[in-house]
Amino acid sequence: MSEKIRIESEQALQVGIAALTKAGVPDAGARMQMDLLLEAELRGRASHGLLRLPRVIERIRNGVANPVTEGTSRWRGDALLQVDGQQGLGPVVAWAALEKISVRAKTTGLAAAAISNNNHLGMLALYAERVAREGQVLIALTTSEALVHPWGGREAMIGTNPVAVGVPATPDPFVLDMATSLISMGQVHDYANRGQALQPGWALDAKGDPTIDAGAAKDGAIAPFGGAKGYALGLAFEILVGALTASALGRDVTGTLDSTKLCNKGDVFIVIEPESDAMTQSVTDYLNMLRSSVPAVAERPVVVPGDRALLQRDASLKGGVLIAPEVWQRIRDLADPAGNELGSSLLH
Repeated sequence: MSEKIRIESEQALQVGIAALTKAGVPDAGARMQMDLLLEAELRGRASHGLLRLPRVIERIRNGVANPVTEGTSRWRGDALLQVDGQQGLGPVVAWAALEKISVRAKTTGLAAAAISNNNHLGMLALYAERVAREGQVLIALTTSEALVHPWGGREAMIGTNPVAVGVPATPDPFVLDMATSLISMGQVHDYANRGQALQPGWALDAKGDPTIDAGAAKDGAIAPFGGAKGYALGLAFEILVGALTASALGRDVTGTLDSTKLCNKGDVFIVIEPESDAMTQSVTDYLNMLRSSVPAVAERPVVVPGDRALLQRDASLKGGVLIAPEVWQRIRDLADPAGNELGSSLLH
């Protein structure tokens, strides 16, 4: 791909919304989907950003993503919401479920949503951050297609199975968002698009041999983080989500990377009402204590998860987001096939 170009974030948002609404997504749903993709770009997570938008639209056009549904749900007891996503857009179904369990948790102390038949959620950090800003704790889990090789194995058999945690703090919540793989397959695709080599130990090729070729890694497997412990944690999350959502496991999972298959992975959100509002200040003080602790390298101060992403977000809001020109042109074409000047302004 060519060198990336800078696009003003509001311009990217409006062009993306236009592309989604042209595909049949209602305005509110289009904004939810674009919020997730744009936030990933703003925070330097291109693997979960705008390069995914054309695939979302392809899935709608191919009939494997429903552009209008929020899913259906029923309560299994007081605190567990069972959700059938009806193949809706990931964030649209997720936000509808989160609204229900966030309200319920205020009276039950804890409420969870077990979601099946939902499309890709996107970056989990935004869900964790927004719930935490409202004063509640969020734990989020989701599964994916088999992309990770088991510890000691040579073929993809487990999902990347990310986890996110959001806890109230000031001025910004504590937010952890990480996959149980060493990298995400979205990162592999991003590296391949840019012709950039992977780091040794990140991935295997289709034959099960180590590779730094991102193109070869797309057909192979990525490594679990932390060796055997990361493998065990990713496997535990996959089994847990599968059990709660009655969704597919391992190689039976489809629909998170292609444009033609129904998505059958699972999502779990757990919202918890904190014991005391005073804990927000305690968490804040503890995080600041960590940040002010003595660093191993003087030029690299200690940070906590989420700090760098928020700094990157501030910089991107001021200077624009970096997007591959081919990706940007594709999105513009989806928004306006006639080739008008929609979305033509760049930042230099």
